[in-house]
Amino acid sequence: MNLSPRTQLLIGIALAALMAMTRGQHFATLNLPSASWAVFLLAGVLLTPRWVFPALFIEASLLDFAAIQWAGVSDWCMSPAYWMLVPAYGALWLGGRLYAGWHSDRLSSLALLAATVAVSALVCYLFSGGGFLFFSGRYPEPTLALLADRVALYYPRYLGGLALYVGLAVVSYIGVRAWQLAQPRVEVK
Repeated sequence: MNLSPRTQLLIGIALAALMAMTRGQHFATLNLPSASWAVFLLAGVLLTPRWVFPALFIEASLLDFAAIQWAGVSDWCMSPAYWMLVPAYGALWLGGRLYAGWHSDRLSSLALLAATVAVSALVCYLFSGGGFLFFSGRYPEPTLALLADRVALYYPRYLGGLALYVGLAVVSYIGVRAWQLAQPRVEVK
């Protein structure tokens, strides 16, 4: 994808705002699923600067810490396992980067995107959910069987939220591309 720096800036601002509006339901008027996973994946697809990943991770962390400190949100998830979110979100961002290199404006690209989303999300969940299970200290005897149970229970919900936002992004992309292709071409003499 060849997006101008201005377009990438606008997309980056929109993604950061989306994460702020949906992460942990910090805004009581919105009851949307968290867009955090989609933000990292879409940032990998659409934004080329490498500093975007750490910037988004810092935003996510600040939102979490602010919610605990000032909004009365439980600190259950704050543990040494919190840092497993780095490779978890990194898997989504890397999946997005890989897909960006594979993308083409063809219908078959949607199947590749769906596979990339599913695999990236599974790796993300294994790091985040598995990391919490094994490294948080909240579970006295974590096992692979318990991890498999948790994957079966939680992964579909996370994948569904991710698919919702990625699907909206795909529809938006198709709309913008259709509009661009419908514009008359002006020849420069």
